[in-house]
Amino acid sequence: MPCGWAMQSPLEHEYHDREWGVPQTDDQVLFEFLVLESAQAGLSWRTVLEKREGYRYHYQGFDPERVAAFGEVEIVRMLADAGIIRNRAKVEASINNAKVFLELQARYGSFAQFLWRYVDGRPVQSDFECMEQIPAQTALSQQLAKDLKREGVRFFGPTIAYAYMQAVGLVNDHLRHCPRHQVCLELGRAVSV
Repeated sequence: MPCGWAMQSPLEHEYHDREWGVPQTDDQVLFEFLVLESAQAGLSWRTVLEKREGYRYHYQGFDPERVAAFGEVEIVRMLADAGIIRNRAKVEASINNAKVFLELQARYGSFAQFLWRYVDGRPVQSDFECMEQIPAQTALSQQLAKDLKREGVRFFGPTIAYAYMQAVGLVNDHLRHCPRHQVCLELGRAVSV
């Protein structure tokens, strides 16, 4: 049986079964989740998943170089489209965050190399039996959020940072009885950054 949160809708169930917790080392995927998790702040993940195609369109396949070059024309166009979360502060933050993302890529060789050093290149393997055991944030997510804030990233506090770490597989928080727990455990053993 999948993790309880994934049973709310077919969209969440599919996301859980295909993506959530899979260790990601591709910078474009890591940027996509940086944008999406930041957009989620204060909202449900289902809302973000329902608007994901709108984000793919407006964020040009989540190309951080293109997004970093966005200006007022692109912002106005996005804010006029109900296909994304129309929050000016979040849209402006995503453009800012693309610039920081590129700076970190340049400094570390890739964003993946920057990110995966927080877990020494191996996912943290949880062993939770029920949803109530999963924390909203951890000392590690607090440190990641603090470091990214110092770099200039916005809309990325410790709770969002933990959700990001779960989504991109830095943390395997699939419940012990979930079939995806073992799959993500094995994928985590094969991570190469």
